[in-house]
Amino acid sequence: MRIALFVTCLNDAFFPRVGIATVTVLERLGHTVTFPAGQSCCGQLHANTGYPDPARVLERSTEAAFAGHDVVVSPSGSCVAHLRAHTRLPVHELSELLVDVLAVTDVGARFPHRVTYHPTCHGLRMLRLGDRPRRLLGAVRDLELLDLPEPEQCCGFGGTFALKNAAVSGAMLDDKCAHAVATGADYLAAADSSCLAHIGGGLARRPGAPRPVHYAEILAATGPGTGP
Repeated sequence: MRIALFVTCLNDAFFPRVGIATVTVLERLGHTVTFPAGQSCCGQLHANTGYPDPARVLERSTEAAFAGHDVVVSPSGSCVAHLRAHTRLPVHELSELLVDVLAVTDVGARFPHRVTYHPTCHGLRMLRLGDRPRRLLGAVRDLELLDLPEPEQCCGFGGTFALKNAAVSGAMLDDKCAHAVATGADYLAAADSSCLAHIGGGLARRPGAPRPVHYAEILAATGPGTGP
């Protein structure tokens, strides 16, 4: 299958390993991944901060960049949720594509570490990813998947919410980090780099805390470390 990758502007600028990991997993399964060079921001940030007109421009631009592609995948639940609500793109979050479209849970990964999974708000409430990411992680060889206490609680990021409501956001982050540390996990995985960046900042201030990692990087791993 030919699959077009929407890497997202955040991953492209700050977390390129997540895009590389997504391609690694899909190519390992025998699929061809293309990267339309005309892609840019999907418009989510603008829409969330009250700028609908610039958001529409970016949404139309994204549609144009992926015109003619039958399947689009993105390793970002929040961007997929935004595009699904505002465009007609055939876009899937990575776990949806793997589990629902390709009917795969075992992607040939090995990751000998203890991992806990945080279901991000967009993935949990808008995309309703359910247990798809956990099923994928559960099939990774030598990975011990640990339950995160109160997983449905938001980490406090929420885009500009973390800037405009810093005190509330910080309190929510403290709760999430405390729950992550309590698991005894080596890594905390999630489906959104934005949430992982926020949580990672909090975990970095706690000795012995789990390291943040996008679950695509775990699925791409074949040895003791992260990454393909």
